[in-house]
Amino acid sequence: MRAQALVTQLEHDPKPVLDAFYEAHGLMVFRDLNDINDDPSLLVRLSRLFGSEVENYHKTLTPERLIHSQVPEVIVISNLPPMSFPVPDLPDPPTMPDGKLPMQFPHRKGWHTDQSFRRPPPDISLFYAMQPSPKGQGQTLYADGTAAYSSLSREMQQTVAGLSAIHAIPWTGRGEDAVRAGEIPTPLEPHQASQAQPIVRIHPVTGQPALYLCEEGQLDWILGPVADMDTGPDGAGGRLIYKLMTHYTQPQFTYAHDWDAGDLVIHDNRNLLHSATWFDAEQHGRIMWRTTVSGNAGEEYAGERKSWLPPEGESLMGDLDYAN
Repeated sequence: MRAQALVTQLEHDPKPVLDAFYEAHGLMVFRDLNDINDDPSLLVRLSRLFGSEVENYHKTLTPERLIHSQVPEVIVISNLPPMSFPVPDLPDPPTMPDGKLPMQFPHRKGWHTDQSFRRPPPDISLFYAMQPSPKGQGQTLYADGTAAYSSLSREMQQTVAGLSAIHAIPWTGRGEDAVRAGEIPTPLEPHQASQAQPIVRIHPVTGQPALYLCEEGQLDWILGPVADMDTGPDGAGGRLIYKLMTHYTQPQFTYAHDWDAGDLVIHDNRNLLHSATWFDAEQHGRIMWRTTVSGNAGEEYAGERKSWLPPEGESLMGDLDYAN
């Protein structure tokens, strides 16, 4: 179905698709929506079906060079200039003994949920392939935090109950690798500060508990990574994160999407992780569009002011240059 027809149909009756989305634990794929290329507002209209607020990236912590020139609700994720988004390294080794793509942390790095370094965090992301990398490269991996939580032992569920992880803006010297290397962290304004998030979130639509985590690059290993536990890479909090992330990203909880042009993947940040994978950026340009939907983070965040909004007259981004 073409995007225009799909949008018209869903605007008339979104309930069946929304019900199916949540029954699938917040992961849905649409194919052959190539007409979005010529009318990116269709992606924004689709996004509005999933929440009350589609973000204007001019008003969030996003570099201007990544924002679509005509549609500010669309961020452009691309290795091409001016975006020049970094491409993940290949894991070591690049494949499993059976030839399959590595999925499980820590063999697979990069697992995160979008913009978890802010409160309230966003609800849902829509990720569209305008110009994907070749098949077998640049896949996006997803992991199901609802299923991962339900399979934890009762003892581990009790251990993580009430705990919070400290989420940080990536590439600011607060990740595990940066702390181990002794990097000096980037000074941050108050509205850019790391944020505590519950390790277990109750989904506001389904009522189901889910793990809500990121791995080393989007947690603060100076203040955390887990609040009220020993800090730093070798502390008890770090050991807990590794244990949970290794469990969360087991093959039975994961899915790898190998992109075709016109694919749209909708994923729920409240209970899913995702990770980018390597592609040959010297030979291929990749252009992906993303929108982010907010408005229903759950009771944990009820009535909170947006943490990333600076005082009037101050710069939103300052000296930062990142996006995730």
